[in-house]
Amino acid sequence: MKGGSGGGGGVAPAKRRWRGLAIAVLFLVVLSMLVPLGFLLGLHSGFHSAGHIPLQRPSPSGDRSSHIDNLVRKLGPTLPKDVLKGFVNEAKNETSSINATPRTEQKKGIPIPPQVVMQPFTSKNISRINGKAKMKSGVEESEGFCDLKYGSYCIWREENREEMQDSMVKKLKDQLFVARAYFPSIAKIPAQSKLSGELKQNIQEVEHVLSESTTDADLPPEIQKKSRRMEAVIARAKSVSLDCNNVDKKLRQIFDLTEDEANFHMKQSAFLYQLAVQTMPKSLHCLSMRLTVEYFRDHLFDKELSEKYSDPTLQHYVIFSNNVIASSVVINSTVVHARDTVNQVFHVLTDWQNYYAMKHWFLRNTFRDAVVQVLNIEDSDSYGKATLSHLTLPVEFRVSFPSNDSAPAIHNRTQYVSIFSHSHYLLPEIFKNLEKVVVLDDDVVVQQDLSALWSLNMGGKVTGAIEICSVKMDQLQSYLGEHSFQKHSCSWMSGLNVIDLARWRDLDISETYWKLVKEHLWQQFFTPLECRNEVSMKEGSALLATLLSFQDQIYALDRVWVLSGLGHDYGLDIEGIKKAAVLHYNGNMKPWLDLGIPKYKEYWKKFLNHEDQYLSECNVNR
Repeated sequence: MKGGSGGGGGVAPAKRRWRGLAIAVLFLVVLSMLVPLGFLLGLHSGFHSAGHIPLQRPSPSGDRSSHIDNLVRKLGPTLPKDVLKGFVNEAKNETSSINATPRTEQKKGIPIPPQVVMQPFTSKNISRINGKAKMKSGVEESEGFCDLKYGSYCIWREENREEMQDSMVKKLKDQLFVARAYFPSIAKIPAQSKLSGELKQNIQEVEHVLSESTTDADLPPEIQKKSRRMEAVIARAKSVSLDCNNVDKKLRQIFDLTEDEANFHMKQSAFLYQLAVQTMPKSLHCLSMRLTVEYFRDHLFDKELSEKYSDPTLQHYVIFSNNVIASSVVINSTVVHARDTVNQVFHVLTDWQNYYAMKHWFLRNTFRDAVVQVLNIEDSDSYGKATLSHLTLPVEFRVSFPSNDSAPAIHNRTQYVSIFSHSHYLLPEIFKNLEKVVVLDDDVVVQQDLSALWSLNMGGKVTGAIEICSVKMDQLQSYLGEHSFQKHSCSWMSGLNVIDLARWRDLDISETYWKLVKEHLWQQFFTPLECRNEVSMKEGSALLATLLSFQDQIYALDRVWVLSGLGHDYGLDIEGIKKAAVLHYNGNMKPWLDLGIPKYKEYWKKFLNHEDQYLSECNVNR
């Protein structure tokens, strides 16, 4: 009996526990349905289109004034009016926060001399250096301000702007703007309740139309009648004796709202532009996947050419790339214009992710008598300490300067500077038997024979490069710290570089570089966030360490060797393009992207193999 009683007594609590668990599960299910619904409703009410502001029905009781106050708050600005402070950090916040709108970046620059201010700006590790200027609130009031804040997006937007047939839409928006300004004041007058109702009804009708229309073609057939009716109601509202200060206040509030919404959409568009720049096109992703699969399926055997890979008497070209097509175009264009290809050896340094695709592509394709070696820079088993956790490509900086100290931002002059990345400083270790190499970025196209570079007498300098004397070292002083440097020396570009590896080893450039990088990172680590440079620690360390490591070690190449700017400048001279030995597509608008500048793409596309099966199947040739 006791046992039975005990057993019975044990069942009831178990049932109660199960019943409680069932109720809890049911509650969670209901909650999981209500929370997203509430979020969606809150999101809907928090982000209005340019043509929609929710209105509440005024209470006939004495709550009229409280309703109007609520309405005023709803008509007020809903977006922050802070000036943007750098788009790339904002883009990073965007990608790391689900359902987050673009935000102003949190990093702030340290005090900078009037000549230059640096901010992040991404493409293939791109940073932006901006000239000092006072920003105005609201939609960017000039292309100069836009360019200063958003960089090449503004250039791309201006060049690709389409004329919209939206004159009627604009007229409706103007009418809605005025009607909203008058409505709160009219609604407070009891004698004008009829006019208030008509004004509200017209506002709601126009809001509904604008929420579904972008151009005049989207408007309903009876829109002219609605517009005339709205115009008549506005005329009646204007005839009512009102306190002009209230109307003026409301106009300013709505103007601020419209202004902030326009800025929001500008930021959103700029973010999407940056996303398109940084995202691998679908066609190239398809090609990389196909090549990787085929590599393990076909089992093509690599020809044993190790004696050529390390022969110092041959002409060795080095390319850092994670882009199969880009590196192929560089090699193909170099080989096509070479008088003799027997002595040419190309070393493509890539990462694990793209290694097999690269390997298969260059096993399938030949480039006259030239030899191509694909290396995985992340393979620690092969190169020991001469490895990195990941491949880093050349770092680009966008530099903007005001014409003079008092000039407005619209008169800024802009330069694009690309420098070596961390990966470049592994060259002496990876190619221990070589004494001289030519390094080509993967965004260049060669148009002439480069063999003359191998006979250059660089006078004991380590690197031959194109100098940019419009960007002096003293203008970058804030990023070079307290290190000593020649203030009036010029900065220089990657893209096409002749490197004396023997001299590099003698001066131990790599050791100097890594020492400066560690020192910079250590200083930044103990620097308060609000005092750090707006360039990321990694990019800032590359800039500082590269410029200081190669002080007095740059041999200035003749400018006829390289024409830069094909990735950002729409105004390059066509004759100059045809005469240049090397075309450098530095900037965001790379030729393999849809965003690339169309008139410059042809110089890049002609070195693609348009008959290749994989290119056709992945739609790369379009």
